[in-house]
Amino acid sequence: MHRLKLLPIPRWLSDLQWRTSLLLVPPLSLLLLLLFLFSFPSFPPQLSFPSFSPSSSTIPAANSAPLNRSRIAVCLVGGARRFELTGPSIIRGLLRVYPTADLFLHSPLDENSYKFVILNRSPRIASVRIFKPAFINETEPALRVLTARNSPNGIQGLLQYFNLVEGCLTLIKSHQSRHNFTYDWIIRTRVDGYWNARLSRDNFIRGTYVVPPGSTYGGLNDRFGIGDLQTSTVALSRLSLIPLLDSSGYRQLNSETAFRAQLTTNKIPYVTPRLPFCIVSDRRYEFPPSRFGVPVAAMSSKGPLSGTKCRPCKPVCRGQCVEDVMSSLEKGWSWTNWENGTLELCDAHEEWEKGWEEVFDKAAGEKLAKVRRKVKGLGLDGCVREFGELSRKADSWDAPKGEEICRMGLLVEQKG
Repeated sequence: MHRLKLLPIPRWLSDLQWRTSLLLVPPLSLLLLLLFLFSFPSFPPQLSFPSFSPSSSTIPAANSAPLNRSRIAVCLVGGARRFELTGPSIIRGLLRVYPTADLFLHSPLDENSYKFVILNRSPRIASVRIFKPAFINETEPALRVLTARNSPNGIQGLLQYFNLVEGCLTLIKSHQSRHNFTYDWIIRTRVDGYWNARLSRDNFIRGTYVVPPGSTYGGLNDRFGIGDLQTSTVALSRLSLIPLLDSSGYRQLNSETAFRAQLTTNKIPYVTPRLPFCIVSDRRYEFPPSRFGVPVAAMSSKGPLSGTKCRPCKPVCRGQCVEDVMSSLEKGWSWTNWENGTLELCDAHEEWEKGWEEVFDKAAGEKLAKVRRKVKGLGLDGCVREFGELSRKADSWDAPKGEEICRMGLLVEQKG
């Protein structure tokens, strides 16, 4: 066999090939990059960086598309006592952030129900039910599972609250059935919740229920929740799951411990990120609070407040004072996050202070202050007209006539 003898390459030719190769590398690299990009059109065309504004979502835009295509229901429950303060913030922080979401309102009729005219500013309204409360039968399982301890209205109060929550789920199921589709997500929040920032897209996690931290009272904070349809159905079935809790051996639970038992019994995982809302309350609480007392945040607090009780006030406790108070509270009870100057406290042992309107207006801003003033100056004719618009906007309406609702509230206001 003959071996092929290679001739030596002259040095000048070797140098020329090396230089030529270097010249070819950049265009070849560019060509390969272009071929790669055009072969995968599903990649995002550009990188998007999150905004760090406190009122913005911190999720990159590339992750937003699936949620934008999702069907979202917003379940709003409770009485309208201070809705002239909380309602505009819910529209700003939830409903306009997710403008394709459908609103479901489930609320007991009272003298404050006329304030729901604010919801005319909502992008979409699916269903409204304003009902006259009736006694709920206190069954044997309910009496075993629940406790009246620390409940302002005893076990009946718990059942009424559970009925509000589950009633909203009933409205959602009915709407799904009528229109032959299912929701991807359900946001459940309270009428008395004040939002000082937007709800982030970070909080939509499939297969996991999202609730706020703090204010756990031995269980889980039940003042807000987000989940997909499956996890939300379990979380919102507050009445229906009492027999299951009973058969599982649970006894003497408050609302928060019953809520945690619902999720754990049904093997629903949960997470507790901080959330930018508080519960506006007229109740009086001792100050400074004892170990199992209730701290009341100033609505001007930077937050996020994660559903702690709040009111408009000039704070009496900041900085080291807040650290001293919060460090003395039982962490598994009424405690909430307070670090880095996010929380300022009111002295809530008396009724709301004189001039609270100006305090609120300054904290909330002129747009929300304008709505508060408009509701305060609302007349009967204007109220009835706005309720008519609200009923026409809703896909389903189950409530007394607007004139009855308006007269009930505005006559009380006039007497006051």
